[in-house]
Amino acid sequence: MTTLFLIILSTVLVSLLSLIGVFTLALNDKVLRKIVNFLVDLSIGVLLGVAFLDLLPEAVAKSGGTGANIFLYALAGFFLFFLIENLLNWRHCHEKDCPAHNTFAYINLLGDAVHNFTDGLIIGASFVASFGLGLASVIAVILHEIPNEFGNFGILIYAGFKKSKALFFNFITALTAVLGGIMGFYLSANINNFIVFLLPFAAGGFIYIAASDLIPETRKKEKLGRLMYSFGIAVLGFLLIYFLIKFIPE
Repeated sequence: MTTLFLIILSTVLVSLLSLIGVFTLALNDKVLRKIVNFLVDLSIGVLLGVAFLDLLPEAVAKSGGTGANIFLYALAGFFLFFLIENLLNWRHCHEKDCPAHNTFAYINLLGDAVHNFTDGLIIGASFVASFGLGLASVIAVILHEIPNEFGNFGILIYAGFKKSKALFFNFITALTAVLGGIMGFYLSANINNFIVFLLPFAAGGFIYIAASDLIPETRKKEKLGRLMYSFGIAVLGFLLIYFLIKFIPE
């Protein structure tokens, strides 16, 4: 029950991030852009670090050390995230003013609900595997979710939602992470080898987000100094996960 409590606590915390978008109204565009750019750069290293240093090795260990089908499952996660993003027009907008209209706003909410549910599944399965892996996954999700929630809130406001309505709908879709976490816990604990599938599947999803949604953001930086700054922050995120795995007990 301690593991389930940690999962619920973590996913509730992740869900509360949906309320952070309201702070975009109090920040000027320049400050907001600096914060978001830093988090996007840091998330690149964190997501890749969790995928390659934690999720995939843990999946190989859980499979008995053979690694059978692990990388096929990772590819499945990569391509499914690609499919979901395109079918639902699920996009990770990292700006305060994202182009949107009312219909797209609701499609974005649906896509975000699926995204948050998947995050919950990953967190649930990760804590079942080990405390250290669960903590690393929570950090990865939080760092990625903050700029994502800025974007989601901006989309809803731009589409004509009142602030209270935008916060309410954003929070409701975020709560699917709690449902995902609980399902991830019970499926991983009760279905043989489910965790061996879900961990590399999650790794594939993290790799897709970093490679498709986040790394292209760094290409918008035309000056070499800014590009190297982004690279350095991404490496810092990777090192953060490396030392977390090294020193946080299982």
